[in-house]
Amino acid sequence: MLQSLDQTLTLWLNGSHSLFADGIAWTATQTLTWVPVLLLLLYVIIRNNDLAGIAATVVAIGLCVLLADQVASTVFKPLVARYRPTNDPWIMYTVDVVHAYRGGRYGFFSSHAANTMAVATFLSLLVKQRQLTCWLVSWSLLNCWTRAYLGVHYVGDLLTGLVWGIAVGHIVYHALYHFFPSLRSHTARRAVLSGFTSGGYSVATVKMLIAGLLSTYLAITVVALFF
Repeated sequence: MLQSLDQTLTLWLNGSHSLFADGIAWTATQTLTWVPVLLLLLYVIIRNNDLAGIAATVVAIGLCVLLADQVASTVFKPLVARYRPTNDPWIMYTVDVVHAYRGGRYGFFSSHAANTMAVATFLSLLVKQRQLTCWLVSWSLLNCWTRAYLGVHYVGDLLTGLVWGIAVGHIVYHALYHFFPSLRSHTARRAVLSGFTSGGYSVATVKMLIAGLLSTYLAITVVALFF
């Protein structure tokens, strides 16, 4: 029953007859697309932390990606051995593909979903600014949509990845403040100042990060027009 529902939802989200939609999904799922946003995020971290805080925050984000990705790719995918829709003998020939891309053999659970949601959750807890949280969640969900659209993940793969990503984001955030208590006092001092978020980050730099995400969304749309 659940497997049938999973297949139905996945095939409903998968593909279209629109080259424009193909272009959006293909461009948005590429890691290179998000490099400018990552560089802007690094700038925001540098502007809002001392040297120790910069190092700790960057390591924490790296740990988010490492935990999210490796548990998915190294542990669950070979252990569960659930075929991706594009490689599933039951439905692979009904799945729409773009650029003949079918991904690896197994897809449970989604590294894209886990990675992006882990980082989104961690940054949301760190910065504590509602608008940024909404944009970060939209970024993660966009990446999830691309994976279903391209047919390389079932919806169940994506939902599981999102849940694990949320857990990883919370674990790393609390570990960060446990091992670096000085960050908590730094945050508390800045959080009460005008122009700073509850997490002690400059509102101006947070708006820059949001603008970077929005600009990347627009760039993806423009690129898709010429796909």
